Amino acid sequence: MPDDDRYERGVEMIKKVYAGDVVVPPRGAMAFTDLMLESLFAEVWTREELSIRDRRLILLGVIGALGEKDTFGIQAKAALKNEELTPEQLREVLIMLANYAGYPRAAGLIGVAEQAIASVSKEQKQGD
Repeated sequence: MPDDDRYERGVEMIKKVYAGDVVVPPRGAMAFTDLMLESLFAEVWTREELSIRDRRLILLGVIGALGEKDTFGIQAKAALKNEELTPEQLREVLIMLANYAGYPRAAGLIGVAEQAIASVSKEQKQGD
């Protein structure tokens, strides 16, 4: 498959995964981003064996266990905006994380999750 096709597929998928909230720099602006779009988003996120929701849950678990608060917040907001998770389900993710990754790590994500919930709720109300 030509790189142009992979790049465009990657751009489409990143927009879908992040509910349009991630600004994609122009092609060639950064080699890292080009590679991420052509590989991760064009080849991994598009695989049919797992849904985007399934992939998101795995990702929330991994980044939550690593304590990556900023990335967790971005993923949580996207999951809510894409209606992959409800606020209650996102909170349940933290309960699972607390028991497998530790209470201090999960406790540090509570505020991040609640901020994502509040942000999406506010956006939804403004859209009505």
